[in-house]
Amino acid sequence: MISAIMLFVLAGLAEIGGGYLVWLWLRESKPLWYGIVGSIVLIAYGIIPTLQSFPSFGRVYAAYGGVFVVLAVVWGWWIDKKTPDLYDWIGAIVCIAGVSIMLWAPRQ
Repeated sequence: MISAIMLFVLAGLAEIGGGYLVWLWLRESKPLWYGIVGSIVLIAYGIIPTLQSFPSFGRVYAAYGGVFVVLAVVWGWWIDKKTPDLYDWIGAIVCIAGVSIMLWAPRQ
């Protein structure tokens, strides 16, 4: 379970971090290398979820979506300095509950 969580977090950070670097390059006129590094990190994001041991692509990506929501809220808080409100946190908790049900519910 710990390795699954770590891979979800790593994938989320790669997606958000890579996207953020591309954003800075295109929207805030940062140097081209921001876009290049961001693009490479986004390619890594595409690879990281394939390292999960869960057999279903759809389930892995659906669960990852919930983790992404939480990471995006935290990224906005720590990097963009936008303090999440009560509803951001409630939404994040709902997402994590959904991820937990999807991945670890007993199945036949």
